[in-house]
Amino acid sequence: MNINETIPPGPAQNAPETATFDIRQLSLAQFAQLGLAQLAYVKPIVLGDGAPGFAIHAADGTPMALAPDREVARAAIVQHEMMPALVH
Repeated sequence: MNINETIPPGPAQNAPETATFDIRQLSLAQFAQLGLAQLAYVKPIVLGDGAPGFAIHAADGTPMALAPDREVARAAIVQHEMMPALVH
């Protein structure tokens, strides 16, 4: 066999199994963990000196950082390979 040859895909039985579940059946703890490593949200806040700012939180509500404006907060989240969400 030539190692440079293209090998056609094997039968479906070699494909990895996909887990399926009903999201409506998740416990509160499981739901809280959903997207935890991929999602962060930005929330407008008022800083101690009265200036506006934006707090960055993990999906479970854990504070992660502060930013001076929404775009800086969004850029920080994207830079860390997470998906930003805005909370009003």
